[in-house]
Amino acid sequence: MDPSQLRFSETHEWIALDGDIATIGITQFAVEQLTDLVHIELPGPGEEVRAGEPFGEIESVKAVSDLYSPVDGTVVEVNERVRDDVSVVSNDPYGEGWLIKVRVKPGTSLDDLLTHEQYQQQIAEGA
Repeated sequence: MDPSQLRFSETHEWIALDGDIATIGITQFAVEQLTDLVHIELPGPGEEVRAGEPFGEIESVKAVSDLYSPVDGTVVEVNERVRDDVSVVSNDPYGEGWLIKVRVKPGTSLDDLLTHEQYQQQIAEGA
């Protein structure tokens, strides 16, 4: 996925919306901050996620961090590859390292999330 076409949460998750399916992952910046990833916990298909609330955890040698959903919806697919090998997230966070796919309600908008430019500004100001 092209990061410039994605939307971002302030908590470093990215989202791509295709019809009523949202693909969610974590940003390259988050991967770099966490460093060596060792484990991930993700919800299963059919589980509900809520915007701004944790849907899982990612663990590195440094810390355990919550993963926050940028939208409300129902999990329809989980990336089993990252469950089996969390290094996939480190190696390709915007591609093979996506985390979950969520069916959102019709009319869901990503307008309240950050654009790529806004996200870049946020991480620059936080550095």
